[in-house]
Amino acid sequence: MDPNILINAAAENWFWTVIGAISVISIIFGSVKAMVTSSHRERTRREIAAYIAEGSMTPDQGERLMKAKSDECA
Repeated sequence: MDPNILINAAAENWFWTVIGAISVISIIFGSVKAMVTSSHRERTRREIAAYIAEGSMTPDQGERLMKAKSDECA
């Protein structure tokens, strides 16, 4: 049996293992980024609602602020 065949097969398996690991890691980081973004957006919405409730901000100002933030993220 030719040892080069085993070396080539091992190198090919290693390559696909690394590609798979990079793919899984990038999917995980993308999911975490989406969760953090969503969490921050919701926190901002709650803070704006609190300002409106206490009278520091009018509902129109809050609406404009939320629209400006959503346009900025898009």
